[in-house]
Amino acid sequence: MIFEYRHRPPSVASGEKPPLLLLLHGFGADENDLFGLASFLDERFFVVSARAPYNLPYGGYAWFEIYFEPTEITMNEGHFKETLAKVRPFIDELILEHDLDADRIYLCGFSQGSMMALSTVLLEPEKFAGLVCMSGRSSPEMLPAEIDTGKLKDFPILVTHGTFDPLLPIANGRETKEFLSSLPVDLEYKEYPMGHEISQESLGDVCEWLKKRLDG
Repeated sequence: MIFEYRHRPPSVASGEKPPLLLLLHGFGADENDLFGLASFLDERFFVVSARAPYNLPYGGYAWFEIYFEPTEITMNEGHFKETLAKVRPFIDELILEHDLDADRIYLCGFSQGSMMALSTVLLEPEKFAGLVCMSGRSSPEMLPAEIDTGKLKDFPILVTHGTFDPLLPIANGRETKEFLSSLPVDLEYKEYPMGHEISQESLGDVCEWLKKRLDG
């Protein structure tokens, strides 16, 4: 497999191939971080929590390295592009390995994982059924140079962000909202009185949003 991962099969048998929910963790975490959410998520999902490919020297993993300079934070664009090119093939591997429904693929990312999820969907929205971006941002250097807006019509996206986030301040969430509002997507945006985290309230809304997508 391209990425290491943990998974939880669906506990509800529907007679159909199960939908995939792929979780992408934040900078410095690993596949165990978001896998803890699996027990709260809809039981119809085949849940996969993937490990980012870059091993950080002080522990944890990253989808791309970040450099903390005295006056700014920069990213390793080479790492980002390499990882972005691997996400879709990884999903194809999962579909074949676990006999999943290729028409019901959902991405859900937190922080840096949110950025990867957003970029992946914008490249090939027709390959996905929905997107959840938690506490991330929409950096211009990570967005496709050209976006096929026709393929994004009514594409369901949920964005959540904490108003007290010290790492990625709420301005990042609002900028993401503004950017996505310029596209013909079905956007739902929510703010919560929390830091750089997933609160019980925000998780409840994410779970409910995903359930409605499956029900719909």
